[in-house]
Amino acid sequence: MHYNVLIVDDEETLANMTAEYFNVFGVTTETANSRESCLDFLKNNQTDLILLDINLVKSNGFDLCKVIRKDYDTPIFFISARVSTNDMLIALNIGGDDYITKPYELSVLLAKVKARLKRDENKKVDSQTVKNIRLDFAKLKAYYKDVDLNLKAKEFKLLSFFITNKNKAVTKEEILENVWGDTFITDGALSVQISRLREKLAEADYIKTVWGKGYIFEVES
Repeated sequence: MHYNVLIVDDEETLANMTAEYFNVFGVTTETANSRESCLDFLKNNQTDLILLDINLVKSNGFDLCKVIRKDYDTPIFFISARVSTNDMLIALNIGGDDYITKPYELSVLLAKVKARLKRDENKKVDSQTVKNIRLDFAKLKAYYKDVDLNLKAKEFKLLSFFITNKNKAVTKEEILENVWGDTFITDGALSVQISRLREKLAEADYIKTVWGKGYIFEVES
């Protein structure tokens, strides 16, 4: 699934309160209370920004930030009761994008987060290329070796979802939620949509069935 924000904080009450506040204002937010739950979340979901506490049970935010930075470039805002300049410098030098001290005003924190999300949204490219496939988001068109695939709107959204999650097995439920949203669609109808997309990408053969799981859009790194 896709979220705007992941809060990583072992103060569960504060994390949950912050998440509930963000969700009320349309900023989809989930929480993780440990290093392990954070890394597990990142393997199975997407997030636009991470709010990371420094003090975590059996770990600390500095070490976790270093681990995250090996595989992800997601913006990280450190949140901590520590106010020393040294801590702030460490946080920013190891890959943090901002440093926010506790206690924080929820409205101010939300404003900072929304400002960063908006800035990143404005930076998003109008096109994306993976191997021989190019997506034109402005025109909602997809090309294979510069030949228009003539995708319908839902086929384009489905292909975009697969490419966003390339080389990662996704479940039917994840596809339905991210591509169709609240609209009801049967497994049979989904299979038909994927078959049609496969036909148009027959030469590429990127979409593979993962038995018992769902599908994977498999391309070489």
